[in-house]
Amino acid sequence: MNDKQTAVVTGANGFVGSHLVDLLLENNYIVRCITRKSSNLKWLKDKDVQIFDSGLMDKEGLRKAFNGADYIYHVAGVVKSKKPEGYFKGNVDTTRALLETAVEFKGTIKKFLIVSSQTAVGPSYNGKVITEDDPCNPITTYGRSKLAEEELAKSFMNLLPITICRAPAVFGDRDTEIFIFFRTFNKGLMTTIGFDKKLISLIYVKDLVKGFMLAAESLKSAGQTYFISSEKYYSWDEIGNITSKVLGKNPVKIKVPHSMVYFIAAIAQFFAIFSNKPATLNLEKARDLTRNAWICDTSKAIRELNYHQSFPLEEGIKRTCDWYKSQNWL
Repeated sequence: MNDKQTAVVTGANGFVGSHLVDLLLENNYIVRCITRKSSNLKWLKDKDVQIFDSGLMDKEGLRKAFNGADYIYHVAGVVKSKKPEGYFKGNVDTTRALLETAVEFKGTIKKFLIVSSQTAVGPSYNGKVITEDDPCNPITTYGRSKLAEEELAKSFMNLLPITICRAPAVFGDRDTEIFIFFRTFNKGLMTTIGFDKKLISLIYVKDLVKGFMLAAESLKSAGQTYFISSEKYYSWDEIGNITSKVLGKNPVKIKVPHSMVYFIAAIAQFFAIFSNKPATLNLEKARDLTRNAWICDTSKAIRELNYHQSFPLEEGIKRTCDWYKSQNWL
């Protein structure tokens, strides 16, 4: 008889999902990965995982993945879309298909964990740290789609043991988004947005996925929402100083006015009309970037899940930059 527990991971081939897969394997789980037939599986190569390439809307394929599973981690989501409906299709419709299928296996599923985002709540105002009890005021379509996903999940909480974990900005090996900051820095340039001091919660990916596993395995987390984040908040000056120390670079620092960020975003958004891909920087992203604080409180996760950040910012940045160098990205 096999006494190993089975975990299903959506988005397992992505940045965060693949780190969660690594952690589950380290903890002796049988890991099933839900991917698409077209997914790039390079981060899952040579790992002892079972691939279910049904995508997230094929209920027959999902049933095969969920049959006999103990935990479901829904990490997959759409962070960029040319049209608003793309966010809702990728973050709400897919979640509905997963939840409706999971209900058929409610007798065996111990926890269904949904990865949400700090953007579902919105930024901090007047330096106030956001907690799980604060009202949600998302300022982007992506944030609104993640909030709609959370509300959908809550409507299933009487049928399934569901936990929601909200992530802040995440960095680490395999990331291609915050990587742009490190690449530019390594070339001798650090751009910061605006002339005010901006604070952010920022988490190293290995700490984030550890928080997910603690939340899933907790006996008291069903029906709860948690911020899994850094225990400290950071200014971009602090991040710059640490990166400078790690990379041995003293870059030229340029402050970009908010108006310029919106101008560049508008141009990028315009040219994206003629491309198959959505712009990385658009007007909504500009609205995100120009807020002066995206800070959230982890004390509920610390209190209820015994979650703690294991990697200080400097160690996380060093590990990340070392990995980028090993891949010849830097």
